[in-house]
Amino acid sequence: MTNENTQTLVLGDVEITRVIEAQGPFAAARDLVPHAGAELWKENEDWLAPDHWQPDTDQAVLTLQTWVLRSAGRTVLVDTGAGNGRERPGSPLFHRRQGGFLADLAAAGVRPEEVDVVVNTHLHADHVGWNTVDADGEWVPAFPRARYLVPAADDAYFGPRGGYGGGAREVDRLVYEDSVAPVHRSGQVVLWEDSHRIDGHLTLEAAPGHTPGSSVLRLASGSDRAVFVGDVLHSPVQVLQPSCNSCFCMDEGRAADTRRRILGRAAEQGELVLPAHFGGTGAFEVREENGRFAVAGWASGS
Repeated sequence: MTNENTQTLVLGDVEITRVIEAQGPFAAARDLVPHAGAELWKENEDWLAPDHWQPDTDQAVLTLQTWVLRSAGRTVLVDTGAGNGRERPGSPLFHRRQGGFLADLAAAGVRPEEVDVVVNTHLHADHVGWNTVDADGEWVPAFPRARYLVPAADDAYFGPRGGYGGGAREVDRLVYEDSVAPVHRSGQVVLWEDSHRIDGHLTLEAAPGHTPGSSVLRLASGSDRAVFVGDVLHSPVQVLQPSCNSCFCMDEGRAADTRRRILGRAAEQGELVLPAHFGGTGAFEVREENGRFAVAGWASGS
């Protein structure tokens, strides 16, 4: 089932539905990816525009989305967007946002009580927002039956043990308190490190750099392969120049190394790459020639 905010494809025995919370211009292109020069965007304008870049305004275009996987008889959500009614001062796109994500999820055939697993690839605000909902002034888990898989390294860093990210940004405390701590209190969080097998098709793997616990989700079913890369990639220009980090990457050297490794394996093994924020169809194939990467094709879905 699809509507204007959903798109579905099938890989092996796994059905993947993309549910979009929001999309549009996000930031100036070189604010988002500071070391990707103007010439890189301009040289690739014919395919970057309009899904990933608005040349007239020099705005990078991003999509805020959740990947819904139906695998081995269970429903798995990969990242949960920004959420509604959050205090996010300094982030106009997320601050006190009101949207229809749960209705769009329902239109895709998923009711909150039917979700079995929630994957947070990392604990930034736009990946955990729908972990919880407001119930009469109290934040409670949005998916009452689900296990929430949270990278232990991010939980330690962004949670109270790490001083909510060392106290560098007030938003990190707000995000943890309204979107992560309530799920801990309900006993639904599963902390993992290094790797975590969800079922016979799905495995989480550590991919640090963007955050201490940043992770990817690998899919293998029949002959089909895919990797959900979270924020390892924010823009297709990072495929062309993997050394270019987004402005949100915390450990720049490690993030770039992780990006090269993920892209290299995807090219070698024919994995479809599904980032958290790409526009267009949202997923792509990658090729590597003489140590350089390129988008080989975009996924199609119904």
